[in-house]
Amino acid sequence: QVQLGESGGGLVQPGGSLRLSCSASGRTFSSLAMGWFRQAPGKERTTVATISWSGATTYYEDSVKGRFTISRDNAKNTLYLQMDSLKPQDTAVYYCAASEAAGNPPMKQYYTYWGQGTQVTVSS
Repeated sequence: QVQLGESGGGLVQPGGSLRLSCSASGRTFSSLAMGWFRQAPGKERTTVATISWSGATTYYEDSVKGRFTISRDNAKNTLYLQMDSLKPQDTAVYYCAASEAAGNPPMKQYYTYWGQGTQVTVSS
């Protein structure tokens, strides 16, 4: 079992930045692939970014490439998402999730453990 908890969401103006954190407990964090996903009202949950257990391999959804950065600190059992140049269309609930699959799969179906989510609102 893995317990995940997100923090760092909030209200930010367009063009601003936020840094999300996801703290993990339970199973060894460093053995798991991790990902960030988001869900806007009335829409399905989609992948934002994923990262392999070592941090060596990452994946980004096209709309966030060059603006968001996923990283992890295995010594602190923490996953991060640095979000810069935020746009109103980034508004969503952001979830972190853990996968026991190899590599860093981009599809949410591979992720077994989920946090409760944190709201990110980009608005002026």
